[in-house]
Amino acid sequence: MTRTTTLALGSLFVGLAVLGIKTLAWKMTGSVALLSDALESIVNVATAAAALLAVIYANRPADANHPYGHHKAELFSAVLEGVMIVAAALAILHAAWGAFATPRVIEAPLAGLMVNGAASLLNAIWCWLLITEGRRLRSPALEADGKHLRTDVVSSIGVAFGVAIAVITDLPWLDPLMAVLVALNILWAGWGVMRQSVGGLMDESLPEDMLDEIRTTIATEATGAYQAHDLRTRQAGSAIFIEFHLVVPGNSTVTAAHEVCDRVEAALETLLPGSIITIHVEPEDKAKRSGIPVY
Repeated sequence: MTRTTTLALGSLFVGLAVLGIKTLAWKMTGSVALLSDALESIVNVATAAAALLAVIYANRPADANHPYGHHKAELFSAVLEGVMIVAAALAILHAAWGAFATPRVIEAPLAGLMVNGAASLLNAIWCWLLITEGRRLRSPALEADGKHLRTDVVSSIGVAFGVAIAVITDLPWLDPLMAVLVALNILWAGWGVMRQSVGGLMDESLPEDMLDEIRTTIATEATGAYQAHDLRTRQAGSAIFIEFHLVVPGNSTVTAAHEVCDRVEAALETLLPGSIITIHVEPEDKAKRSGIPVY
């Protein structure tokens, strides 16, 4: 089992545990704000299951029907997560509307908030691990799951504050108001998750800082060539694709040109482990003004 799969499976178990704890907090208090927190945890469980399936599928090797691999499966999972976040927000808004119409007295607020706080602490630890490891492993599914949990942690802090104020001031309408704010917060988070994932599905280029590192690596390692041009990059899940044209002297042997390509590929793979690199070798008359000069 890969590290990515292990973390995705762990997210499922953590999500189930947090859901149980937050549901208990809601039952203890009757707070619609704590109910909204529990509803978001249902989404956490569903998205963790989707991320687990996506990670397992994305790790399958390339085959005849998918010669570039199955990496984009993680991006579909992240899009689905964004959609489910929006669905949870709508469910929370519905529950809040009912609470505005019929205000409820919050029972055992201190005990309920302590129970809910324990769930939030567990979520905080796990979201930090998912985001850190998701970026290191270049896993969109894990990183999206971690960012969703981070939103959940922020929401839980706001919920706790709102419930405490509602009890102290004896203003029960503050409870559903906090639920509405939670819904708006996770709607914004859902949009961010979908935006990033759709960008991956549309084969957006790598970030400019990463492109600068790639250009510098090519310029310093392609000794023996004149320049590189038409650099194109994209990321599909954990896989990074790099393509460019390398201009070499017209009288270079195939062996000499191949040695330059091998050296550049090795340096790029060190910079971005697991990257898939395609180099098209051209003679010197194909050089372009906008190319990457070789030092």
